[in-house]
Amino acid sequence: MFLYNMSDPEYIIFTDMDGTLIDHNTYSYRDALPALRLISKKNIPLIFCTSKTKAELEVYCDELNIHHPLIPENGGAIFIPEDYFNFPYKYDKKIDNYHVIELGERYEILRSILKEISTKIDCKVIGFGDMDIDQVSLECSLDRQSAALAKKRDYDEAFIILSPPEKAIQLEQEILNKGYNYTKGGRFHHIMGSNDKGRSVSILSDLYRQKWSNIKTIGLGDSLNDLPMLKAVDIGILVQKPGRIYDPAVIDPSIKKGNGIGPAGWSKELINILK
Repeated sequence: MFLYNMSDPEYIIFTDMDGTLIDHNTYSYRDALPALRLISKKNIPLIFCTSKTKAELEVYCDELNIHHPLIPENGGAIFIPEDYFNFPYKYDKKIDNYHVIELGERYEILRSILKEISTKIDCKVIGFGDMDIDQVSLECSLDRQSAALAKKRDYDEAFIILSPPEKAIQLEQEILNKGYNYTKGGRFHHIMGSNDKGRSVSILSDLYRQKWSNIKTIGLGDSLNDLPMLKAVDIGILVQKPGRIYDPAVIDPSIKKGNGIGPAGWSKELINILK
């Protein structure tokens, strides 16, 4: 069912994946099922906005029967299903059955910049592009098939830092000085182009409002890389991490602190809003 055949929704929901919609350790969305069922019943668009790749997200779309736009790789691009919006828009390209709005830098350039900077400051980093499938599987606790999907990157290089913390701080500053973006997710550091989750959410929200002017946007996340998204929506919710703690790097009084860890907190907060 394409969007323009649906009844007018009251909300549009943007969500992070790891540690938010799905459990940080098990990658299960079982605890989120109560809210997922309610979202489906109410025909509310649910948009994955995450550091995961398009290939990874398509697996979850198939499992959950979701046919809405995708925002992979920390806002590197917006993938909108063909015929989703029934008005013209100047997209950057078409890939498979998606119209694409590209916001990020090419992956190979990001890899080159990261190598240049890390060599310059003598900071040891290992990116996804340096790892084989077995290494990604080990680092992410993924099966080999899922690890292969995680390596299909186009707009964001995820990496780990093996040097002391002061080198990590220096690396971040050098990335910013070069005109690129840096962020930290639940597991990895990330280098990106001028994109972030907030920019992509704002663009997609504007497209939705061309169809429905009165919608409210909701965003849910758990980490620093979610902060731009949480600030770009009408209702931003920070869910708890294991141990019932909040990411200390996310400091913004406008963002609601949700009651509950990961997908359980995700479900609880959304049910309170949508019921």
